Amino acid sequence: MFHRHYRLIDAAGAVLLRACGVVSASVVVLIVGFLVWKSWPAATDIGLGRFLVDERWAPTSGGFSLVAMAAATAAVTLGAVALAGPLGVASALFSRYYAPRGVAAVYRRGVELLAGIPSVVFGFWGLVTLVPLIAVWGGGAGASMLAAVLVLTLMVLPTVALLGESALAAVALDQRRGAAALGLGTWASLWRVVLPAAAPGLASAVLLAGLRAVGETMAVLMVAGNVVRLPGDPLAPVRVLTANIALEMGYAQGDHRLALFFSGVVLLTLVAGGVVLADVLERGRRKAVRGG
Repeated sequence: MFHRHYRLIDAAGAVLLRACGVVSASVVVLIVGFLVWKSWPAATDIGLGRFLVDERWAPTSGGFSLVAMAAATAAVTLGAVALAGPLGVASALFSRYYAPRGVAAVYRRGVELLAGIPSVVFGFWGLVTLVPLIAVWGGGAGASMLAAVLVLTLMVLPTVALLGESALAAVALDQRRGAAALGLGTWASLWRVVLPAAAPGLASAVLLAGLRAVGETMAVLMVAGNVVRLPGDPLAPVRVLTANIALEMGYAQGDHRLALFFSGVVLLTLVAGGVVLADVLERGRRKAVRGG
């Protein structure tokens, strides 16, 4: 009687989970299909080459270059990851191996709280605090690529810290005990044993943080200055692809609207490639944890 009851519950649960999986996959496919469908006319009406060879972004007068905004997106993302990566790994090492248990628990909760802050709050803080500081320090209005990089660093730092700690925790206990048996101190064992073993997981954490930075819109829109130009001077304003879509989609028509949809496809392609790479790194981490 009870076994039959449990089997029915298990069967119902399996059906429910499969249905949820199908719905989730269908939503992703529909989103991708919608973007491709809406942006496909850009290949015929505008021409893909113009997104690279046009001199400027001026869609109302026939200029469709995405080069400056794509370069700004890459520069802001790489800058944020370059800062958040080492800081996040250091945070994970501190929480996992150096902080007392009580302090580590409180510290971890603080990092989780930072991860849950809405992006608009980061953007507002950057606008009223960070941007004026940069204006005083470097001159100009303060809204700049540097401001965007620093705000994004704060936003993606918890991702690296939390996922990095999970990667460190997955390192086999026997490896750490072996390092201790060889007489290695804490830092030597971390540097020579733990970090190499956790490297795929740490790289995956940094990559996922970078993907979040690529897709961030509101915070960057509020602090970057939103001037379409090639990135160079970190104190100069820039505009990223996501901010451009948010700023112009409300009034875009015709080829202008097609170009914005194509920008979305470019972003989607970048994120999809990053997800695939993250999956490869995660498989490498699992293989390393299994010891072969």
